[in-house]
Amino acid sequence: MTTTPYERPLWNPQQPSPMPFHRYRPFDERVDVPVADRSWPAARLRQAPLWVPVDLRDGNQALAEPMDTPRKRRFFDLLVATGFKEIEVGYPSASRTDFDFVRHLATGGAVPDDVTPVVFTPARRDLIDRTFDAIAGLPRAVVHLYVATSPVWRDVVLGRGRDEVRRTVREAAEHMVRRADPAAYVRFQFSPETFNLTEPDFVLELCDELTELWDASPDRPVTHNLPATVEIATPNVYADQIEYMHRHLARRDSVVLSVHPHNDRGTGVACAELAVLAGAQRVEGCLFGNGERTGNVDLVTLALNLYAQGVDPMIDLSDIDSVRATVEHCNRLPVHVRHPYAGDLVHTAFSGTHQDAISKGLARHARAAADAGVSEGEAPWAVPYLPIDPADVGRSYEAVIRVNSQSGKGGVAYLLRTHAGYDLPPRMRPDFARVVQEATDDSGREATGKELHELFRTTYLDDDGGDGALRLAAWSVHPAPSGGHRFVCTLETGDRTADHEGTGEDTLAAFVDALAGAGVTVDVLETSVHPADGGSVAYAECRVGGGTVWGAGEGRSAPAASVRAVLSAVNRAATR
Repeated sequence: MTTTPYERPLWNPQQPSPMPFHRYRPFDERVDVPVADRSWPAARLRQAPLWVPVDLRDGNQALAEPMDTPRKRRFFDLLVATGFKEIEVGYPSASRTDFDFVRHLATGGAVPDDVTPVVFTPARRDLIDRTFDAIAGLPRAVVHLYVATSPVWRDVVLGRGRDEVRRTVREAAEHMVRRADPAAYVRFQFSPETFNLTEPDFVLELCDELTELWDASPDRPVTHNLPATVEIATPNVYADQIEYMHRHLARRDSVVLSVHPHNDRGTGVACAELAVLAGAQRVEGCLFGNGERTGNVDLVTLALNLYAQGVDPMIDLSDIDSVRATVEHCNRLPVHVRHPYAGDLVHTAFSGTHQDAISKGLARHARAAADAGVSEGEAPWAVPYLPIDPADVGRSYEAVIRVNSQSGKGGVAYLLRTHAGYDLPPRMRPDFARVVQEATDDSGREATGKELHELFRTTYLDDDGGDGALRLAAWSVHPAPSGGHRFVCTLETGDRTADHEGTGEDTLAAFVDALAGAGVTVDVLETSVHPADGGSVAYAECRVGGGTVWGAGEGRSAPAASVRAVLSAVNRAATR
């Protein structure tokens, strides 16, 4: 059904907003995107592109307090240790700090043999000279030339037409050739800034001219880097633009096709992934997405997205918290708690249904690993709500499930088991979950594992029922003359003390018979026992006085723990 913008079906009552949306033009009125026989939608991501972190240049320019040399060096060392092989290290002509840092790398032996530094320069002769002065002595480098190319930048910023921009680029590229040290392995890179708003034929002319001028070859390729400087459209449009260039660039085997997505529309990651499907071989971005405005594309998310699909990301993020701590220190910016993969809460579930699914998934994963005879860290991963195993990025399972007023029985039981060792039987879990929810509703905050432990002890193990509590002052078990067991005990209620005994087929049945002799009728519906440090823990569901109640107890043996669990249930029933 065709509708006008203000005609809505009955199920959609939205009304026109007062915002002046008419001031803005859709992408197809701003740039031509030639599309013919798209192939990228059918492509699959099978391997990682070359990741190129630009934190030390582009990311640094976005900081209110740019990094000094010690912070830059710490960041550079992190990037090297993580496995990045091409690293943009600075903009030497922009500031003395950047120049000095590049010189620090060039003269200090900080660059490993398999790592290539990249430096950034505008298309001006004096700034190109300053850039080459900075890299003098480096055995290998990429010199990255940029100029803005789109109509709005040509008209508003540069005041130049297409021919003038082409001449500027050519003169700069020729000067780069003259300045390159023939003894070093220096490659060239070109970025038509604002590529995604530039006429495709113009970008192609500029890139092909530089490919020829720089005499690109497979063993010394040129990099053509195509930025989505300001996002203007949905990610599929950027993919169409990249595929057009991929198909039409001259000397394609001598060109590294690179992308540099920003995140103005919040789709930088999607743009990068679709661009790789469309033929891009190299992706520039920042760890955790730092950058001007809404940031550069996030390399950590991109790499771990591949990892979650069974593709080697080619960088080591197995200690994500250490990586994050270094980046936060150097950038003086926090990583958001909901950041994909790296945020404090990203592997955490508070919702009861989520917790229950995760708890069951972890249990099944452990069983599957044991059945296959492999470690849990090697077994195939299939746990609800967790796209990757948190342990693969250095996270413990302690943070996976956390409890607040939104949590349910599964999460509460999981946290109590992992923090305190109490493995509640399934039928008991709703009972304790209600206790936890009341406590968290009253406090309005999260309950820690330690607090859950204390709440459990207070509710079940230390519950004495107040002044009217029934206390087991002393007890012993003996063989009954007729077979079975004879339970002899001293029970205290308030200031009254009396001796009782009962018989039964086992200790617990004999204790229940003794309670009946004391006037307390108990019907044990279910018991569960498991080992604990130095003894056992037992749980008992009992019918007492017409109601059903759970109790728990600890003891040196399973029978002793079970007796305490039934006594706990009796006293809890007395307070209801």
